[in-house]
Amino acid sequence: QVQLQESGGGSVQAGGSLRLSCVHSGYPYSSYCMGWFRQAPGKEREGVATIYTGDGKTQYADSVKGRFTISHTDAKNTLDLIMNNLKPEDTAMYYCAANLGGYCPSPVPMFFGGWNQGTQVTVSS
Repeated sequence: QVQLQESGGGSVQAGGSLRLSCVHSGYPYSSYCMGWFRQAPGKEREGVATIYTGDGKTQYADSVKGRFTISHTDAKNTLDLIMNNLKPEDTAMYYCAANLGGYCPSPVPMFFGGWNQGTQVTVSS
């Protein structure tokens, strides 16, 4: 059974940085796709970034390109998201999720699973 647990959220001022982490377990394969998603109040959940652990290939939403970096540490079963130059519009609940197929699909939430309660990121202006 796939299990994921996010941590690292918090409150920062615009221009600040945060690092989110997601520890996971129960994956039956050696390579898989993992992603970070976010959902702001009153908005749909959206994809932020994905990474395929087999080759390290990443995808980013246009809104976070150049500011966010996704990475995965195989030895620690940990997915990270480093967020720099945060903006108030980055305020949301952030979730990690996984797709156990042989590639990373488009970062659409319905293609991913293992959802947990998420971690809150709040950016003040």
